Amino acid sequence: MKYLLFVPVFILIIFSSCKSLNNTQKGTAIGVAAGGTAGAIIGGGGKSSVIGALIGAAVGGGAGYLIGNNMDKQAKAIKQAVPDAQVERVGEGINMTFNSGLLFRINSSVLSDSAKYNLDRIATVFNDYPETIILVEGHTDNTGTVQYNIDLSKLRATTVADYLISKGVAKERFDIKWYGEDQPKYPNDTDANRKLNRRVEVGVMANSELKKQAENGKIPN
Repeated sequence: MKYLLFVPVFILIIFSSCKSLNNTQKGTAIGVAAGGTAGAIIGGGGKSSVIGALIGAAVGGGAGYLIGNNMDKQAKAIKQAVPDAQVERVGEGINMTFNSGLLFRINSSVLSDSAKYNLDRIATVFNDYPETIILVEGHTDNTGTVQYNIDLSKLRATTVADYLISKGVAKERFDIKWYGEDQPKYPNDTDANRKLNRRVEVGVMANSELKKQAENGKIPN
């Protein structure tokens, strides 16, 4: 437990002492400092397994710098494609969050027409950057029973992944997980916060081929 507390503090020191670093350079530093971290604390006081996975997948060093540069470009393309999504660079990867207002009606796993439009645009970006692993995670608020929320989060994550696959994103790139109400991003104390907790998070990280290319100093632009 002490180790998990130490790593975020160390990362904070890196950021506070290297304010001039760009996202790629910060990602390289995090990869060196926290490559083995299994979880991460997020803004609302909850845990994000996506962010933990992104930090844990970092390789650091020169290869991490090249991967980070590639992810900077992907993150920019994703944000341009879907301005309403939360898109952030984490380590050598990308974390995207879509709340239920962007994807689903309450208590539903059926994609809205606007959600399909957004996912169409994201699929185009994913197909432009094929050498990545795409982690899709479903989450809910604490309304309803625990089992109901687990089942609903699974349906939502699977629905998002299946739709992207239908748009040409390779099935083998996906890692699908679901957590029900176990990982709230914000306290479940208001309707506004509960809406934000009803979400699908998407993580993008380098696959083994991209890491190999980066280690050899060659990476797609």
